[in-house]
Formats: sequence, structure tokens, C-alpha cells
Amino acid sequence: MRERILINRNWKFVKQAGSAEDAARLQGETVCLPHTWNAADGQDGGNDYYRGTCWYVKDLYDSLGAEEVEKQIASGRRVFLEFAGAAITCEVFMNGRKLAHHEDGFSTLRVDITEALSEDKKGILAVSCDNADNDHVYPQKADFTFYGGLYRDVFVVFADRVHLALMDHGTSGLFVTPEVNLEKSSAGVRAEALVEGLRSPEEAEHWQVIFELLDANGNRLAEEASAIDKSGKSQAAFDIAGVHLWDGVQDPYLYTMRAKLCLRKGPVQEADAVSARFGCRVMRMDPQKGFFLNGRSYPLRGVAMHQDYKDLGNALTKKEFAEDMAFIREIGANTVRLSHYQYPQMFYDLCDENGIVVWTEIPFITMYMKNGRQNTLDQMRDLVLQNYNHPCIAVWGLSNEITAASAVNEDLIENMRELNDLCHRLDPQRKTTMANVFMLETDSPLLTIPDVNSYNLYFGWYVGEMKETDAFFDVYHRKYPDRVIGFSEYGADANPAYQAENPGQGDYTEGYQALYHEHMIRMIQERPYLWATHVWNLFDFAADGRDEGGKHGENQKGLVTFDRKVRKDAFYAYKAVWNRTEPFVHLCGKRYVNRESEVTKIKVYSNLPSVRLIVDGEDYGEKTGNGVFEWKVRMKTTGDMTVTAEALVQEPFRQQEDAGTVRDKMTIRKVREADPAYRYQKGGGVANWFDSSDLKPDCFSVEDTLGELRKDAKAGAVVESMMSRAAKNRGDVAEAVKDNPGLQKMLERMTLVSLLKQGGASPEDVKQLNRILQTIPKKAEYER
Repeated sequence: MRERILINRNWKFVKQAGSAEDAARLQGETVCLPHTWNAADGQDGGNDYYRGTCWYVKDLYDSLGAEEVEKQIASGRRVFLEFAGAAITCEVFMNGRKLAHHEDGFSTLRVDITEALSEDKKGILAVSCDNADNDHVYPQKADFTFYGGLYRDVFVVFADRVHLALMDHGTSGLFVTPEVNLEKSSAGVRAEALVEGLRSPEEAEHWQVIFELLDANGNRLAEEASAIDKSGKSQAAFDIAGVHLWDGVQDPYLYTMRAKLCLRKGPVQEADAVSARFGCRVMRMDPQKGFFLNGRSYPLRGVAMHQDYKDLGNALTKKEFAEDMAFIREIGANTVRLSHYQYPQMFYDLCDENGIVVWTEIPFITMYMKNGRQNTLDQMRDLVLQNYNHPCIAVWGLSNEITAASAVNEDLIENMRELNDLCHRLDPQRKTTMANVFMLETDSPLLTIPDVNSYNLYFGWYVGEMKETDAFFDVYHRKYPDRVIGFSEYGADANPAYQAENPGQGDYTEGYQALYHEHMIRMIQERPYLWATHVWNLFDFAADGRDEGGKHGENQKGLVTFDRKVRKDAFYAYKAVWNRTEPFVHLCGKRYVNRESEVTKIKVYSNLPSVRLIVDGEDYGEKTGNGVFEWKVRMKTTGDMTVTAEALVQEPFRQQEDAGTVRDKMTIRKVREADPAYRYQKGGGVANWFDSSDLKPDCFSVEDTLGELRKDAKAGAVVESMMSRAAKNRGDVAEAVKDNPGLQKMLERMTLVSLLKQGGASPEDVKQLNRILQTIPKKAEYER
């Protein structure tokens, strides 16, 4: 039987390039895995985090015992290394011998080290990880930090010479394919196991694989012994009558298939065994009605996320992933988009167990690289094969915003077709999808390649107004009624420290983010044909090139802060419409304590139909609503005010121990002037910063559109300089996409003052820019 030994402790980390021999010789820092060298510098802003080669060194003889290793090899056993994630390109050396080169920072890699150990009689393991810029390994350009390191678990695996496959693209060597008949409440299940180590095709005749089908409690339902063909493949088929379906969050039932490798003659004695959990379910998408699970409408409404955590980077353990799943369950999501790369097996397992439907993808993102085609195919092959058995996975994602910094050309189209064909060849059951950048024209040939599509839209944050999202989907659905379309990214940045009585676009307030998501919730509810919607993002995450919204190196679109300590108000807006198991009321604006208005707005989110508000003992009445409840309250001139929201628990929620009432409280107070701590100092609303009647009509101003300003050489030069600086503050991706024709076409319809408002420009910056433009006369053809 195989042994799998975790070797995460006591590695030597060397932060410099060089040879494997150099790494073994040099002094280094002792670290334990998972580890990334960018946990600090990849999150602090400046876009200056270390991207290069580092080394991890370990003496396996010290870790495992020289005698034990040599004993295993002498008995004919094989020795493998298993890396669950090594970012982004890694090479594996044993005793100075290069044994592997892997260009995928997110998939499992296994390496056979038997010969290197047996011939050299020593076990110096050196692993180089490299996250440097290059022209062929994805990702290279994206709005997140590319952490480097051995950031997932590493194992040593001992196995008999003949064993179930360990070198088949990092898979378990066992593949299970259920086919469900909903009308007959039955399922046919095909199982296939791959065997390695056979010295000849004839040796296969001496071996067999015994497949066992188990229920969720581990009870054996059926068993079948199967021969192994000359290619090392063994297959079996089972029928399940009265099949118990994997039915999403309501009932994520899991069967288990176990494959045991045994000799055909003599008593049954396992030489090796592996297991795979699987679920029986039917998923389909309808262009008019959206997503269906097991024959019923099941709108996918959820979140996207990164494997990223404050002060840890991507070096996460089961603890952090379990905490993240708890947030997904609390908010009430039934789907998650695992962006923008393969996640560890433990998280797919959590999604299986919790009934969360998954969109998973490769990091084919932002900028097309002509030398990267093979890398996209290799990463996709690993993604599909390593995750084939997970019932949670609905779609394979081909790419994300790949046209943001690249033109659509035949080379890109051919690459996308090859990826799509590969997915269907490896997995005929599941659909393929793409997340398209909002600048991509809807008649692009790219949209005809995957089975279903989605768009990333940021109207109301980066460009335009929130209502333009509604119009985009309405126009698309009318024009392409037979296409399945979804909403793969949408969001607005929010720093919980920033508050306002009247929040506005571009101010980074918690209140504006909440208003933005309230609009999107309504928009989505009115369009049931959207097959899946994913908020960007569940958590704030590292983007070291960013410097905005009062934070360095963070994208703050999360509904929860980077350290997972604060649920922003918008989190509860979704909980109010998605969570049907935990009754609650949430008072918005708890961090908006000092309020300057005479009359303030009090907002409550709740998944109950009616909420009552009480302020300093005064009953402000009960209101009914669909998740959102609002009151106007006059502020006292002095002293704190205690605000209480309460609601009677009603069906479908169970009655609570506290007599069936849920409550939330906060304290607010009246102040004379707006608290400057609540305001993003570089930004704020631009209304009334200058009197439009004072503008000289024969000269340019910030009230002209970007298109009008660009028609004049002088005015255009001023604007281009300003926009270039603004793009740099939003990181590499903003800098890369700023010349995208689709984006520029959209921006040219907007006034400069509206662009400045969305970009968080200060009043003084706007006034100064307006003064400069007012010195540039308009030519006759531009006069109004």
C-alpha cells in the first residue's frame, strides 16, 4: 500500500537565484510550508514586490531517515514527491539532478525520485520557484499579486512498483462519470482506473482492479472486479436505482468510488488503493430561464474570490479555506467563481460537501501572449483531469478578460478554440465559459466559441452609471435570445473607514458600495435569464500595483475586509436576499458615528419581511420591504443616540430562543461639521466645486467630453497626461488596458468632470485642471 507523508516542516529558504548546488551550499532562512516570499512586499503597494527565483532546500534523509528510504527502495518500492502548488514556474532537483520543470503555479505536480535516491545514496532536494515576468507562462498581467513560493503542501509518496497512477497529470488515477436519468430516478456510473509500473503488457494479465461503490455512510452498495488492459486501464460500470442526488446547498449527497489494485490469483490483498467522492446531478443552462439543477430552476447567485489573506498571501491552510467557506455559507451564496486559477483539492472538497456550484478556470487573463498557447493547454489539461470527479464543478473557464490588453485576432481565436475543444474532449459532460471584459463587442467571434458566456461589467464604478448595466443585458438578450449569458464580475471599492450622508460614485465609502450592490441585486432579480452572477469580490485582496481608496496594494471591492475581520454593509445586502437559514437584522452605517446632518437616514438590511426602528426609546414604526428598510431620523443636538432595529422571526425560519425576535444596535451622534476621517482625502463628490456660469464658453473646461478635448492638440495633451497618471495608481492592468479601443470609445462619451469624480480626484486637482483648460481656446468647429 502507498504511504503519503507530509514534509512541510524545516525547509531552508534561499532568496536568490543560482544553481541547485548554490542553494544547497548557501545559508538561508528556516521556514515551514505553506510559504510565499511575497506575503509582505506583495501587499504593501508600490508594485515593487520581488519577482524572481528563490530556492527551497531539504534533506529527505534527515526528514524520513536514511535507513527507511533505502529500505523502501531495496524492497522495490517507488518514491515520489507531490507538490500541491509551486508558484509560478518550478524546477525540482534531487542531488543536483534536474528531474522536473513545471510551468503551472496552481496544479499538482508529482516527480519520481526513485533512481536519484538509489543511485546517489543521499537525498538533497532543491526546488526553485520563479514568479518573474516572462512571455509564455500565465498569468503575467492581471489585477492581483503573483505570489511566488511553495505555498501549498508537499508530500513524499511511497508506492509499490505496480500502483494506481501517480504520474498521470497529477491526478488520483481514478475517474468517475455518473449519468443521471431523472425520470427513472436512477444513475449509471462508469469508473476508470489507470495502473502504472507494469513491465510489459502481458504483466497486466496478473493484476485486477476491484471497484467498490459506497454510499455517504461508507456502506458498500456494489462491487466489481475488472481486468487491466495492455495500456494499464481498468473499467467498471454500476447502476444505482433510487439514486440520491447531489442537490446543491439543500442536500449535497456524496457517493464514494474505491479502486483496489490486487493480484488476480490468491487471496485478495491490496497492493494499492485510491478513493474518489462523486455526486449524481444534472446541470443545464437555458437562454431564457437560466441555470437548472436536477430538472428545477436553480439561479446561481454568488461570489468570486482569490486565495489570498492579509499577511499570509496565498500560503493558506485548511483553517483559512474553512473560514472562507463559512463566509460563503453565511452570506447565502450557492455558487462561487474560483478566480483566476486552479484551487487546492481541499477547497473543491469543501464545495462538494457544502453544495456550492463552482466555476473554475485557468489564468488565461488580460493580455494574450503568442508564445503562451501551449501553456494554456497544459494548464487546462491539468485543471480538468485533476478536478474531474468533483460534482460541484459546473463549468470550465477558458479565460478572463483576455481582450483587455489584446486585440481579437486569428491567433487568439485559434487558441480559444483549441482550449474549448480540449475541455470537451477530456470532459464531454460539462460546459465551457468565458468571462469577457466589458469593452469586448458583443458581436465578437470569441463569444461563439464557449458553450455559455458571461460579462464583467463595472458601470457605476470605473465608467458610466449603474443603470447602464441594466441596459447592457437588455440589449444583449434582445439581440441574442438564444445565447446563455451571465454576470461574472461586478463591484465597487469600499474602505469601511470612509462614510458619508450622501455617498457618491468614486468616493470609496462603505455607503456607496452598498447602494451600488442594492441596484445590482434588483437588476439581477429582474433578469432571471442570467445563468450565474458572481460579485467581485467576497474579500479584499492584494494588488500591489494599486494605490487608491486610502489603502496601498489592495483591491477593496470585497464585501469583507482583507483580514476577514469586518463584514462591510454590502455583505448584509446579499445576506438579506440569499440567506434563508439564519434570520437577522443589520443596521447599516455603524462606522458612521459622527453625523453632521440635521436629519439622517437610517438603513437596515434584513431577510425578514418587516423591521421596527427604535431611537432612544422612541418608536419610529415598522416597515415592510424586500431586504432593504429605511427611515429618516432627526438628530439630537447633543449626546449619543441609541438606534435599535428589531424584527419578529417568521417562517421559513425556526423560532429563536429569545422569544422569536432578532435585534441590532448602534450609536450615533450629531456633530457640527463633517468628520474629515470619514473622507477619502484625495477624493469626494465634485458638485459645486466651481460655478459653471463662470466658465468661459470659448475655452475648454472639465465639462467638455473626453472626445471633444482630444480633438484639440493642446487640450488632448493635458488630458492624456492626467489619465496616464491615474491609470498608474490603479496598477498594471489599468495601465495595460488604458489604450483599449472599446474602453476609449466608451470614455469619450463622458464629460471630464464625471471621469474625475469616478477616479477620486480632489477638488483642488479638478479646479487646477479646469484653470489650465480654460486657457486653451476652442477652435470654431468645437464652439457650442
